[in-house]
Amino acid sequence: MGMYDKENAMSVRRRGGGGALQNGVVTEGEKTKDPEFAIRESPLTVLIEHSLHIRAIYHIFVVILLLLLCDTVVYDLVERGKINIGITTVVEGFRDIGRSITLWLFELAVAVSFYPGLHLYAAGRKLVKKNPALCKIWSYLGFLGVVALEVVLIFMTIHQLVHKYHALASTVAVTCEMFRFAMKIWDIAKACTPRCHDESKPLPTFSHFIYFLFAPTLLYRDNYPRTKRIRWEKVVLHFLEVAAIVFYNSFLFERFILPYWSDYGKEPQVEAGSVVRGMFACVLPGVISFLCGFYCLLHAWLNAFAEMLTFGDRLFYEEWWISSQFSRYYRAWNRVVHSWLREHIYIPLAPNAGRAFSTFTVFIISAIAHEVVLALSFGFFYPVLLLEFGVFGLLMLPLTASGRRFPSVFNLIMWLTFFIGNGVLWSLYPMEYFARKNCPPSESDSFFVPKSWSCPEIVMKPNWKFQNPFELIH
Repeated sequence: MGMYDKENAMSVRRRGGGGALQNGVVTEGEKTKDPEFAIRESPLTVLIEHSLHIRAIYHIFVVILLLLLCDTVVYDLVERGKINIGITTVVEGFRDIGRSITLWLFELAVAVSFYPGLHLYAAGRKLVKKNPALCKIWSYLGFLGVVALEVVLIFMTIHQLVHKYHALASTVAVTCEMFRFAMKIWDIAKACTPRCHDESKPLPTFSHFIYFLFAPTLLYRDNYPRTKRIRWEKVVLHFLEVAAIVFYNSFLFERFILPYWSDYGKEPQVEAGSVVRGMFACVLPGVISFLCGFYCLLHAWLNAFAEMLTFGDRLFYEEWWISSQFSRYYRAWNRVVHSWLREHIYIPLAPNAGRAFSTFTVFIISAIAHEVVLALSFGFFYPVLLLEFGVFGLLMLPLTASGRRFPSVFNLIMWLTFFIGNGVLWSLYPMEYFARKNCPPSESDSFFVPKSWSCPEIVMKPNWKFQNPFELIH
């Protein structure tokens, strides 16, 4: 085992929960119990710093970005006589950033209003603590107050996005923030309710509350492991990575989506061969976008905020890419959200409803939340992700349950599903988007009825017929 492999192995052991190590390779198997919060780095931080192999893969993605940049510059210069470098797509995606910031400030104000409401509830509890009947009524009123706050946050955000359409990227950001604030409010309400009933336990200070609102976690604790200083060079690096990935996706959109789908719906008919070719052409950029999105949000973005807030626990995800079981993948992909779903949905339901129903409920709620983000962002309901995540993703749990016996085979199957699934997403959503944009309007147009199913008509070639592939050519 080489020097880098030894350091990588030690780092994985220190983190815990990443699996066993055999011959310097992380494998699924024995797992040590993870502490709730501890000072530890993200897996990719450790791998990039200590493994020349992973650092080379990182450099490959950087080179792909540079090649896409050169492709965009040269093509626009030759085709239009000007240099674009993807700025048009980025500006279009964040076109309504001003209105989106205003909406985000509203969401923040709703979240902050929970704090005085918490103290009001605690003060009222002290006044009625000697009357059991009033205590019960007050508890119900407190619960209804939290629910009302959640409803205002979610309903008003959705109402604004539905009636005043925002650009795609701006809507994604605002909707994700809506869910983040909603989950944080629910968690801190649950954490602080016992303190309102027990005067010996103090309520969080306002600084603790504000820190929690921006900390890269959805579970409230009075204290988290903290680092000693802010490494501003790390913060700048991670935000540069976020900006680079934004342009990365704009290049992918301009080179792989627009050429195949931008004219979809302008003609009444389209040949099936063109559709099939376009769908397969979107598989590779779809996976690259999937990986870039993971790196952007769960690594670069969260690590940047963790560094600025000296938040010590950077284990926002685990080594999901080596998984051979979908159950392991779903736990490792996003530990931040997984911890919240486990704490507030799975654990409360499991004792009475059973593990199977609790798992199903978690999947459905998560799938609906993802679909809400896409529906509001695109401006139509087209539940492709809902079916992939909430149906096929759920079916993959038992189908890959024996993945530990054949880890290589099932890891291959897992990556095959990623390629196919992302190719479908990168095809069907643009098809529907441009069909609604290019097809003539009709009375049957609806937010919930797909336009691409009726316009354009997908036809075979006029002279097409099935031929026996094994028949010898004379």
